[in-house]
Amino acid sequence: MTDELPSSIIAGISFIGRSGGLVKTLGGFKKGHHTVPDAANAVTNAFLGKICEGELSAQAEKLFQDARAQLGYKRKDVTLTVAAGAAVLTARDFTVEIFYALEEAAPARYAVTTTLRGLKNADLAQTEEFSGVFHGCFTEIAFALKKGAKVESIVDVIEALDGEGGLAVTYPSDCRECLISVEGVEAQVRCTGAALEMVFPRVGSPRELMAAFAEVRGAFSVSRVLAGLMT
Repeated sequence: MTDELPSSIIAGISFIGRSGGLVKTLGGFKKGHHTVPDAANAVTNAFLGKICEGELSAQAEKLFQDARAQLGYKRKDVTLTVAAGAAVLTARDFTVEIFYALEEAAPARYAVTTTLRGLKNADLAQTEEFSGVFHGCFTEIAFALKKGAKVESIVDVIEALDGEGGLAVTYPSDCRECLISVEGVEAQVRCTGAALEMVFPRVGSPRELMAAFAEVRGAFSVSRVLAGLMT
């Protein structure tokens, strides 16, 4: 999987999952004693870090036990650290970070971001065991680009194709990013210049997300410029 990605272009790959909920539903929130945050800042996020301790610890511990049991890790192969609002599982073959934070636009809600990065064993991600550990975890793949890419150039290339390869693109007036869609593929590709991010409508395992990535990579082959981002 990752060994098929060009190291001269791709600096790193991450799998990202997002979830969340209402702050007042967290186990540590005491009605009549606590107040729902009306802003997201250092103080209110520190408060969140305290009241989410139960949920975060349970989530992180389950991941630890699943990784240990499914992947056959011994004590020296995997460690878990849990702090205020964050947990890091460091395994022999990868690292997973779980992070709780208030939503800036709606501070009465919290967001949970789970990121898998540093995958060292490409074959491992294709196994049933790995998919079992991370089943229904991720909705995004992010590819960090070593040299970056000009968003304007990507837009111009796709518009010049005029639909060839089933490619279409949308973008804001300042071209700070663009969103690329591929006919027949549910995921969309967001290009920010520094990274390519595939965003999926449903959660899946790394293996499932990479299968869809292969389809997008094939569609990009219609253009030398686009192919250069992934080949």
